[in-house]
Amino acid sequence: MSDTSKTALIIGASRGLGLGLAQQFLARGWNVVATVRQPSAELDALGATAGGRLRTESGVDIDHPDQVLDLCQRLAGARFDLLFVNAGVNTRAGDTIDVVPDAEVLRLYMTNAVSPVRTAETLAELVDPAGTIGFMTSILGSIASAAGGGHEAYRASKVALNMLVRCFGARAAGKDRTLLLLHPGWVRTDMGGPQAAVDVETSTTGLADVITARLGSGGLAYLDYTGKEIPW
Repeated sequence: MSDTSKTALIIGASRGLGLGLAQQFLARGWNVVATVRQPSAELDALGATAGGRLRTESGVDIDHPDQVLDLCQRLAGARFDLLFVNAGVNTRAGDTIDVVPDAEVLRLYMTNAVSPVRTAETLAELVDPAGTIGFMTSILGSIASAAGGGHEAYRASKVALNMLVRCFGARAAGKDRTLLLLHPGWVRTDMGGPQAAVDVETSTTGLADVITARLGSGGLAYLDYTGKEIPW
């Protein structure tokens, strides 16, 4: 079912999962505003087929708060049913935390945890009070599921994201807004690699289904792309 009355703001949509989500919501009849750090030929190609329902905002890097604030000012007066923050880096995956350089630990923490929540804080005024704010997290941020080890710096950054989103939600207690922490699966993207189990279309179809099903539900949920709850 399509719904041309709904609008999504997708942060980080130049390629991979963000691009796939933009495509999914356009296919469902939504209007989409998609941000990129630099121009994206793939997003431009998608826009050419979207009948004017896709608007691209470039020059938005969530690690630069001034760029996010500038975006907020450019979109002043707009109202979104969904804000989705798609961000994440995973480097030094095979290294234990004692050998990962301080600068890289900080980069992972800022990009994967602090900057997404700061971005949501800045842009929340554009989201309908009963709308949804979603974040791309990972099952690797589940402390209860950490028996396998590995990816230590990345895991810790996603645990931090999950906690910061819970704090963000607690400050909005009693509001009708829905908060979603979503795990896309192990996906064949630049980050996931060619050996990953899930393709972008399968992941983003599932993510869009989960988001749509949760519209208006309120509260905070930590789910995977099939809708399964993930233990904290």
